[in-house]
Amino acid sequence: MPIPFADTVAFSWDLLADLQMLLHYHFMQNAYLAGTLVALTAGIIGYFMVLRDQSFAGHSLANVGFAGATGALLFGIPSIIGLFLAGILAAIGIQTLNGADRQNRQSDIAVGAVFTASLALGFLFIHLSTSEYASNVYNVLFGNVLGIDDTDVGVIAWSTLLLLGVLLLIARPLFFASIDPDVAASHGVPVRALSFGYLLLLALEVAIAVQVVGVLLIFALLVTPAAIAQYVTARPVVAVLFAIALALLFTWIGLAVGYVTPYPVGFFITTFAFATYVFVRVGRLVRASFRRRRARLVLGRMV
Repeated sequence: MPIPFADTVAFSWDLLADLQMLLHYHFMQNAYLAGTLVALTAGIIGYFMVLRDQSFAGHSLANVGFAGATGALLFGIPSIIGLFLAGILAAIGIQTLNGADRQNRQSDIAVGAVFTASLALGFLFIHLSTSEYASNVYNVLFGNVLGIDDTDVGVIAWSTLLLLGVLLLIARPLFFASIDPDVAASHGVPVRALSFGYLLLLALEVAIAVQVVGVLLIFALLVTPAAIAQYVTARPVVAVLFAIALALLFTWIGLAVGYVTPYPVGFFITTFAFATYVFVRVGRLVRASFRRRRARLVLGRMV
């Protein structure tokens, strides 16, 4: 949603004045509140998704959400309900199709089957829709954080509280089951139940995050901050906090830049996240190369 007056506003060196400008309008207050809540939970959920090697499952649930949202819009019900219901059905389908997996991890085959079926269903809903339906489908694909109203903020807030509450209860056993499911199962940890429960939490996170960045850009908040955090530190608590901080930073800066330009907010959130990821990866490669060169020099001197 481009800002019609974007060419009349600009940032200054007065941070307080800039902040007042950003939060002057109610729709921007809603956007920042919703974006903050989504980024907070995305950082935590995304950390476990990367830790459990379930990035493909997260991507698939986002596309399943596309079918759920388009179906909900077609039948005149709130899109977030369709998103979450589709996510629940997808989680059940993945868990059922993957029931023979002894390691209790999501099989790419099971995830891919649900993924392709959901895309086909989404295309069917688009085919059955009218021309007025196109703008709503665009919002589902790319998000519309600047169009979030008070009702949406309330739904996101309650969903965030639910996510944080459940994660607080299962964080330790989920981490154990994610690191070594076999050892966790031998210690009495309900690995399969945790795996299914995590998929449900991921589906709920996708349902609320789609409103901010859309189905196609959801990896910007779910995967990239967590992937960067795991490159920076191996300490779980620090990595989670770092992922949250990055998700918040990308969201806040993306909203600010989107406010003063006519371009979509989701583009800036995704671009800042990707640029940071590339910077960290290149930095690690350069650092590793420097260490190898230094080790060779030390070894040469010893010889």
